[in-house]
Amino acid sequence: MLIGHLTVEFSLDGNDNLKAKRRVANSLKQKTRNRFNVAIAEDGTENSLTRLRLSVISLSNSERHLRSRMDKCQLMMEAVAGEEMVDASLEIYAAD
Repeated sequence: MLIGHLTVEFSLDGNDNLKAKRRVANSLKQKTRNRFNVAIAEDGTENSLTRLRLSVISLSNSERHLRSRMDKCQLMMEAVAGEEMVDASLEIYAAD
């Protein structure tokens, strides 16, 4: 079993309130969950109004399938977000 962990960070330039940040985060999380059936949550940027980091987790028996799913997930998030994606990284772990 393989675990894929995709971390995506967005810059929310000009954002000055928590409500606007939550709107962006909830929209991205819902669209990602619905399309790819993955677990997703905000990760470590809860106190920042200008940064949003999301962690996406998925499981698979095939590394190729897992990489493909996570790459498509990243591309979709970048396409639908009105904010600038400043960083993205994918790590794959073997679960014993």
